[in-house]
Amino acid sequence: MHIKRILLIIAVIYLATAPALYAQRRGENLTIKIAVAGPGNELYFWWGHIALVVEDSATGRSNFFDYGLFSFENENFFTNFAMGRLLYSSGASPSIINIEGYIETNRSVVFYTLDLPPEKREEVRIFAENNILPENRDYFYHHFRDNCSTRIRDIIDLATDGRFKEQYGEAPSRFTLRQHVRRHTWFNPFIDWILNFWMGQGIDVPITVWDDMFLPSEVGKRIDEFYYTDNNGDSRKLVSKIETIYKAVNRPAVLDTPRRQWPRELAFSLAVSAVLVLFFFLHIKKYRSGQILIGISQALAGLIFGGAGLLLYFLALFTNHDYTYANANMLFGSPLLLAAIPLGLRYALTDDMWKLAVTYRLLLILWFVTTLGALASILIKILPWFWQQNLTDQMLMLPIALTLTVGLFLLPRVRL
Repeated sequence: MHIKRILLIIAVIYLATAPALYAQRRGENLTIKIAVAGPGNELYFWWGHIALVVEDSATGRSNFFDYGLFSFENENFFTNFAMGRLLYSSGASPSIINIEGYIETNRSVVFYTLDLPPEKREEVRIFAENNILPENRDYFYHHFRDNCSTRIRDIIDLATDGRFKEQYGEAPSRFTLRQHVRRHTWFNPFIDWILNFWMGQGIDVPITVWDDMFLPSEVGKRIDEFYYTDNNGDSRKLVSKIETIYKAVNRPAVLDTPRRQWPRELAFSLAVSAVLVLFFFLHIKKYRSGQILIGISQALAGLIFGGAGLLLYFLALFTNHDYTYANANMLFGSPLLLAAIPLGLRYALTDDMWKLAVTYRLLLILWFVTTLGALASILIKILPWFWQQNLTDQMLMLPIALTLTVGLFLLPRVRL
């Protein structure tokens, strides 16, 4: 009887420890790496990319687990994208194919090898392979809260038993989400302006270092500095090796700190305003060219600002793009400015004094209201409910709108 009891106890202990022993043995063959890719050419690649690499020495395979897969061929892709319901997927492919693709498109690639116990390496592999199953692979993408980078961040937290989030979940970030965005868009004035014009005050609140890691480069930075205590009580540096696979050539740098963009926008707006003043001078001097140039300028301003305003209202009122909500730019970036297109063209082309007089008054009202809206968007910041960092947008719009308003007001009164 004693022998049977001893054998039973041994069997129970074996069954209890066998999975862990197997996981440890299995994990010894694995190497876990984080691949961080730099910005690419297309706009949606400007913030870089990130993936999980699992290398298995037993099979010789290196799998690239990618959480940023999407296809323009997906059903209703562009409609879903516009409405903020963009479906992304996770998948795995050979690492070499992805690395070659990044090199061919001149994108930097850095590999971070993680120092994890064998059982944790196996746990990460199982988790990643479970993610790419048909029933698990799809998710609704969010630019800041759920993307390829935040999913890798969460895997790192899993591998460190929650210690990664414990260190960074409450640590204050040095930037806001908007400032992070502008670190990557500064080199293209139009894209930098239009993206930030459409985004509301929700991205101007304080965030944590954990939130920073919606950016692949921030994940790379944090894992490189991170130490954790493993289950044996030993302190371990998470990253044991950094490999620069490829360094991009002649790409705009990602800024360490965001630039102040409003002086550039103000200078551009003042330059445009100076040209408008010249057009008004010609108009006042009764040159036909002055009238034509003023009218065309009105139409162009309506096309640019009215078009941007139309999309702004659509994004803020009718979509799931929550980072476009609560946007004070709606006070002056209105779809009503689209009316300046036909009004401006009619102003430029008509010789009929009655039509010219009516058009003149309508344009004056339109730009006067726009100017008041721009001023209101500045004044409301004295209230605690408004904190949007939209000085760049205000400095672009206000001088132009004010010049058009004052210029029209000072024109000789056109008799009906």
